[in-house]
Amino acid sequence: MTDPYTDPYDAGMTVRREVLGDAHVDRANAAITDLTEEFQQFITRYAWGTVWTRPGLDRRSRSMITLTALIARGHHEELAMHIRAARRNGLTIDEIKEVILQSAIYCGVPDANSAFRIASTVLAEEI
Repeated sequence: MTDPYTDPYDAGMTVRREVLGDAHVDRANAAITDLTEEFQQFITRYAWGTVWTRPGLDRRSRSMITLTALIARGHHEELAMHIRAARRNGLTIDEIKEVILQSAIYCGVPDANSAFRIASTVLAEEI
């Protein structure tokens, strides 16, 4: 859990940058509007500063869970971003493949098919 003396927003911004990369976070921050500002603060404080900072799971495990949830819900844009994050968190290409294969059983073959297409595009960016 985060240190109670640390602002969850600051802790969240640190983790968000480590997981998603500075370029992504800088783009997201540059796109903040009056409409989206409170939402950006919310996800930084709670998703990144309260949940991703908990000691119960390592970042690799959190990435695997996140990939599965995004596949299940069909959140393709977020899936692409979190495939990049999973690589940053140390998942190998084979481990990402296994997460998608496992998701095919529990989330559905069409969802896994889309996930493999997205992963192929994202992982090709690494080359």
